[in-house]
Amino acid sequence: MATMIDTPPPTVAPAKSKSAGGGLGRYILIRFLLIFPTIFILVTLVFFLMRITGDPITAAQGGRLPQEQIDALIHQAGYDRNLFIQYIEYLGHIATGNFGRTISDGRPVIEMLATFGAATLELSVNALLVALLVGIPLGMFAAHKRDKVPDAFLRLFAILSYATPVFFAGLLLKLIFSVGLGWFPVAGRASTTTELAMGRLAAPTGIYWLDALRSSDLAAFGDIVHHAVLPAVALGLLTAGVFLRLVRTNVIGTLGKDYVEAGRSRGVSEYRLVTKHAYKPALIPIITVMGLQIALMLGGAVLTETTFEWKGLGYQLAQYLTARDFVAVQGIVMLLAVIVAVTNFVVDIAAALIDPRVRY
Repeated sequence: MATMIDTPPPTVAPAKSKSAGGGLGRYILIRFLLIFPTIFILVTLVFFLMRITGDPITAAQGGRLPQEQIDALIHQAGYDRNLFIQYIEYLGHIATGNFGRTISDGRPVIEMLATFGAATLELSVNALLVALLVGIPLGMFAAHKRDKVPDAFLRLFAILSYATPVFFAGLLLKLIFSVGLGWFPVAGRASTTTELAMGRLAAPTGIYWLDALRSSDLAAFGDIVHHAVLPAVALGLLTAGVFLRLVRTNVIGTLGKDYVEAGRSRGVSEYRLVTKHAYKPALIPIITVMGLQIALMLGGAVLTETTFEWKGLGYQLAQYLTARDFVAVQGIVMLLAVIVAVTNFVVDIAAALIDPRVRY
């Protein structure tokens, strides 16, 4: 009888696993490269949509100037050439940082964007701080008081804050706290005295509260914060409702995990479980959706700035739309699109650093 000889099973080489660094590096590279086609598509859409109604000169000056002067201006600006040639030339100008001049006031568009973009950035940062300071603690408290009266009121608050139009919230805040109680200014970024002081600074950033801190002018800083409260609250509550519901839902989900149940069985208080163990996982979805919320804030900034006469990109966009200055509108919309694309890239990287599962 033949003897069976035991042979060891064939060895299989272990599959090469992606290193954490390699996965993250590839993820960052892909996300970075996606910025360019996104901006290109948005720039193309804005260019052709602005040309649907005709050339910018006729749109801005039609009915105000004789037709002969309008034709001369159109020819001088090159808007009577082939549309595809205009498009190629426009892309070339953008690549060199030349966005043209506004039609209504003749300012270089890049100068206008730099002047008013800082104001919109300041308002967006203020509103984001309000959203985080309101949404995250209230979301954690709602999860702690799940299915109780405070939780019901906070869920209703979240729905109302998200569903209320920004301009209506701004007008309501102005009527109550500015006109009725007189606690806050009705409009503007700062008082006239502070505006003049900010204009005299050497190399200002355009972000008033930052410039006031750099110059150690505490009186100006207080005045700037005083003017910023109502616009920041009006715009920040829009996003605070989203953060509140996200945090509540994720904290409740985390409180049902095994390690939390183990802590609960050892007698750890519910408050400590929420604040020490459940809140960190709840922040991951906040980071993930923050890019979308920044885009929503920039859209809301147009109405907020108009309501409070906050002279930023949104306020200027409304003015240029009224003047039908399509060159200025095109530059503002393109800058907002770039901000949204870059913000989403930064948010994606932050989410990948916090949660490695996002990378794959």
